[in-house]
Amino acid sequence: MELVKRVLTALVLIPLVLLLVLRAPVAVLALVAAVIALLAIHELFQLSQAYGIRPLQAPTYVLCGLFFLLLALYPGATDLLSTAGFTYFALSFAVLGAFIFLAAGMRRDPLASGFPAVALSAFAFLFIAVPMGSLVQLRQQWEGSFLVLYLLVLVWAGDIFAYFIGKPFGRHSMSPRISPHKTWEGAFASLLASIGVGIAMFHYAPSISRFLLEARLIEQRDGIFSEPRSLIPVLVLSVVLNVAAQLGDLGESLIKRGAGAKDSGRILPGHGGMLDRIDALLFAAPVLWCYAAWRVMMQ
Repeated sequence: MELVKRVLTALVLIPLVLLLVLRAPVAVLALVAAVIALLAIHELFQLSQAYGIRPLQAPTYVLCGLFFLLLALYPGATDLLSTAGFTYFALSFAVLGAFIFLAAGMRRDPLASGFPAVALSAFAFLFIAVPMGSLVQLRQQWEGSFLVLYLLVLVWAGDIFAYFIGKPFGRHSMSPRISPHKTWEGAFASLLASIGVGIAMFHYAPSISRFLLEARLIEQRDGIFSEPRSLIPVLVLSVVLNVAAQLGDLGESLIKRGAGAKDSGRILPGHGGMLDRIDALLFAAPVLWCYAAWRVMMQ
């Protein structure tokens, strides 16, 4: 029954996510990313109570909301959403947020509860809001829609193969203290799936891009229409992204395991909470953003 719920939820969500990522205006994408980030932060705050932390909910929600609101209000502002502009923007919010959270923490009683709450809010912004924001900015870059599509398909393929190979055939536990059901067999299957999908997507990138363009799902600047790229860079990038995705999954499992929880929430039938669904992207998206930003600087 759990597997049926998982598959049905995926069948509903995947087309909606792809349509949103490929076709929706950047302002809409930013607002949806904000909702997802705030839901994930709320789940993180719920988990944190098991650690004896009373989170600074209002200041964190307001800061993260403003972060995405500005991305939505200025979707075409090159200076704001350029790679350098986004870096400055995110760094400014992180620094100002730390002082805002500290000021809010000073009002806590007992005073010893203030610093853990401040640290949690700063972590929530860096761990959830900034990666989701980087996904929005990645879409703004040249070939951005294709890169986001590549990231999503690569992560999904790795997740599917890890589940369907690791669960029945896994014998060697990867991290029994953090995630008892994750195995090295599943991790290796995930890696191979991501490599295969990554190489295939870039090899057929012109055909995929033309199909998406003719379907009016992307603009000319959002696809890759040049000849297939060298195998080695695509292979390395796909490996790094898969490893980052698996580390993101394990990182969130660490938080849940310490809180004594199986899932971060119940908003998605068969998948748990929103944080459960995006945990891999929280590590992988910034990695791909860094690659894309480096590529821009090298041009």
